Amino acid sequence: MWDFSISRALGMMGRTLPFIIFRMVVYFGMAVAYVLVTGVGAGLGWGVGGFGDEGFRASTTFWGGALGFVVTAGVLYFLREYILYIVKAGHIAVLVELIDGRPIPGGRSQIEHASVIVKERFAETSVLFGIDQLVKGVLKAITGLVQGIASFLPIPGLQQFVGLIRAFLKIAVGLVDEVILGYAIRTGSTNPWGSARTALVLYGQNYKVMLKNAAWLTIITYGLAFLVFLLMLAPAAALVWIIPGAWSAGGLVFAIIFAWAVKAALIEPFAIACMMEVYFKTIEGQVPDAEWDARLASASKKFGKLKDKAAGWVGQGGRTDPIGTADGTA
Repeated sequence: MWDFSISRALGMMGRTLPFIIFRMVVYFGMAVAYVLVTGVGAGLGWGVGGFGDEGFRASTTFWGGALGFVVTAGVLYFLREYILYIVKAGHIAVLVELIDGRPIPGGRSQIEHASVIVKERFAETSVLFGIDQLVKGVLKAITGLVQGIASFLPIPGLQQFVGLIRAFLKIAVGLVDEVILGYAIRTGSTNPWGSARTALVLYGQNYKVMLKNAAWLTIITYGLAFLVFLLMLAPAAALVWIIPGAWSAGGLVFAIIFAWAVKAALIEPFAIACMMEVYFKTIEGQVPDAEWDARLASASKKFGKLKDKAAGWVGQGGRTDPIGTADGTA
């Protein structure tokens, strides 16, 4: 089946409870913001609708709520770099410490400890965010390579199977790219771009193991999220009745938002801990394969950008890795 330990991952969740609480505050705060601003927008629309008939009021209520939702989404979009830097990368940092058997502080100091590690590795939010975006692009290229390799194998039904796994991995990219960031933190990289390049090559040469576990975790993650969605339908519908005019689309929308918040705050860190365990165990003792490096270079322009960024970082303290570019691992 899978190669990760559910009990170990749950144990790490317990030991990083300060970060779990922090994530809950952040993501449930976002969910509440969606509900409040959407509700205010729907209320304003309902008020404006008083100048017309019932059909006009229903229309203005809907569009008022929709506008509130879009405004909230826009604001949170501009906060995504901060969330990645402080919340996601910070939690990855303490999870890496636990995987390697190092002690971590508790309480608020755990978050401060993680922030120091992240700043040492990535300097500023723009660097981390830039790496994250390039890594996601390269991961998509790896799934394309896997499907291309499978097309040459004369096995009936294989294309459909690989296509299904590729769909799973597309969903799981948000987990895998954070594992790549975990590699940079674990190796003590002084060149985050070079470290990401090395981590991607190691991921590519072990794609069979990583694909299998990504598929299992995608099923687990979204299965749990769907259960949360079903549980949230009733309270979300109750919230809708508070909104003037009983915004009809609100129940479904709010249930999805609350399910997303639970997934981001509680389920995703569990999946990331599992993926990092598998990845670090799989690549132990390996060196990057030059053939896979060349494959990625030819398949993804973003991998080329990553290589250029890594080469440009040499003067800032990086060193040459086994495949000929700055990695900066210590």
